[in-house]
Amino acid sequence: MAKGLTAGELRLEDEDTLVQKLKEAKEELFNLRFQAATGQLESHGRLRAVRREIARIYTVMRERELGIITVEKETSDG
Repeated sequence: MAKGLTAGELRLEDEDTLVQKLKEAKEELFNLRFQAATGQLESHGRLRAVRREIARIYTVMRERELGIITVEKETSDG
């Protein structure tokens, strides 16, 4: 998963991509928690960063659901 996703970057993604990124982030969070529990985790800051990425993805998905923002399609002149 890409590191350091911003809400602006996520708003440009389509719904399927958001769902995929959410799935990847949740898997990474599971693995990080497992490493923390077994004492193998080296970067505890990454736990916080992944939780925040998950929250950003959920926020963008909820904004779309409520109609606060819409997906802007890029148009190409061609």
